[in-house]
Amino acid sequence: MDPKPPQRSATMASNLTRRTSVSDDEAIPDTDSSETSNLLIERLRAWKHLCGNLEDYVSTTARISKSQSKDYEKILKTVSEPLKEAHHFSGSEGGMAGLFQNMRTNSQGMVNMYLETEQTLKGSVLPTLERLHKEVKNKAQELKSGAAKGAKAVEKARQLTQKHIELLGQHSASHDSAMSTKLEQQHDPYILKRQINHRLNKQVTEENNHRNDILTVQNSFQQFEAHILQTVQTALEQFHQIMGSQLDRQRAMYADILGTSQRIPPDFEWINFCVSNDAKLVNPDSPPREFANISFPNQDHRATKPLLEGSLERRSRAMIKGFSSGYYVITPARYLHEFKDDDDFRKDPSPELSLYLPDCIVGAIDGVKFNVKGKDVSNGKVGNAFHTTTELSFKASTPSSAEKWHSTIKEFTNGAAAAAAAPLSTVTSTAPSTLTSPVSPATSTSPASSVSGKKEAQPPTYTAEKPGETSKAASPTTPAADVKGKPLSRTASSGSYFTGPGGTAAGEKS
Repeated sequence: MDPKPPQRSATMASNLTRRTSVSDDEAIPDTDSSETSNLLIERLRAWKHLCGNLEDYVSTTARISKSQSKDYEKILKTVSEPLKEAHHFSGSEGGMAGLFQNMRTNSQGMVNMYLETEQTLKGSVLPTLERLHKEVKNKAQELKSGAAKGAKAVEKARQLTQKHIELLGQHSASHDSAMSTKLEQQHDPYILKRQINHRLNKQVTEENNHRNDILTVQNSFQQFEAHILQTVQTALEQFHQIMGSQLDRQRAMYADILGTSQRIPPDFEWINFCVSNDAKLVNPDSPPREFANISFPNQDHRATKPLLEGSLERRSRAMIKGFSSGYYVITPARYLHEFKDDDDFRKDPSPELSLYLPDCIVGAIDGVKFNVKGKDVSNGKVGNAFHTTTELSFKASTPSSAEKWHSTIKEFTNGAAAAAAAPLSTVTSTAPSTLTSPVSPATSTSPASSVSGKKEAQPPTYTAEKPGETSKAASPTTPAADVKGKPLSRTASSGSYFTGPGGTAAGEKS
């Protein structure tokens, strides 16, 4: 079996017995009669301070609740204004507008709740603790006044007893030293002893009365402290109910906000937005646009249609690179454009080379080859390199294609009359041919200069032809110019004749 805990009453009794046994042997105990009362008064002071601390705790909580109410007013302001761009959200209860209305309502409820908490704490819990504080204070004041009165009586009685004990000792010693000496009647040791007995008895009575009063107070302390503790427990129970109710209400408000947001269907706002802005949103049922079905102004204007287009090869300026392929177009604007390819979508189709044909000179065709002399007016690499008029050599895939390109270019060049002349015959380096220049009707025969191995061949003289006119054949009566000397030798790699402005031909090496 478990040992029984020590009984408090037995402990108190043993202590009192010890103190009594020590003090009963002495007439004037060496103890302070106010010691016990001072100890009890100090204990009541401790309870009083404890009650004050509880009052501060509750009052500070109430003050903070009021402060939190103001803080929640700041929170309320964050949702009190209408939503920005509110027209994008549904105004019904089941959407975001309804959620924010719920947040405003619950935030206002929290503001009111904290104010109610502050008022409840000040109206119920705090007064209970204040009354308890006052009871402890009155108890201490009562003990202090009653104990002080009894302690003064005991001290007075002890002083009288002590005085007569000292007189008895003094006159008892005088009586032993001088028996013949006469003592005063009031100094007779016998009388002094009886007076001591009287005063000691009175002292003991005062001490016992004071002890009984203190013991009564001491015994009542247990009950009084139980009352203090019960009052504190009751106050804290009220405090718990108030604060717990506040937390439950606040938790319920936040749960309500969460529940309102969770009840919004995922597509609620989007469906309402689509219905409200049906005219502005893309119709998912409409087919995507196709480039082939799109038209724009002047799409089919005659100036946008090429006169001739296709692939040609052009000799690079660096002779070792030979010919490189490109996509060429002759436009009604009288330009010859070169492109990498005919793809308009992969990148911006900016010309690599652009020749304005009226400013160019075209040479005679030589099989699949022909030359054009002019200045590149594009902003490409070729145009940046060709700062002056340069001869460009082109090669078609077939003679018929070369003839088609040559004739089309010739129509727009200033040397159209010269280009209308018979083309140079293709010869090899071992089979020289004789070049006969055509004769213009407006002039007589044009002599040809003899060509020697040391001198360069001089080109025949051509007459300019107005645009739109065809070159006239030489009159049968007009004798052809004789070509004296060594006949002119022409090869595929040799120079060609170009018709320049004014109808004169100029020689240029490729």
